[in-house]
Amino acid sequence: MAKKTQRTHKGTAKVCNVRPGGTVKIGHPGTRHNTGKKNAASNRTGRSASLLSKADYNRLKDVIK
Repeated sequence: MAKKTQRTHKGTAKVCNVRPGGTVKIGHPGTRHNTGKKNAASNRTGRSASLLSKADYNRLKDVIK
């Protein structure tokens, strides 16, 4: 019987980018679609990326690989 392995969660992998140093770059939520009804300040803030916190990384490290 084959050994069960944890697969990468593809939805999470599409929105996370693991940098060479090990930090994880993520985008702000709410910026993928329907941005025409949001105000310009909200759209501008969403353009800049942020880093995944250490606590969130420990929670998701098995999922994003």
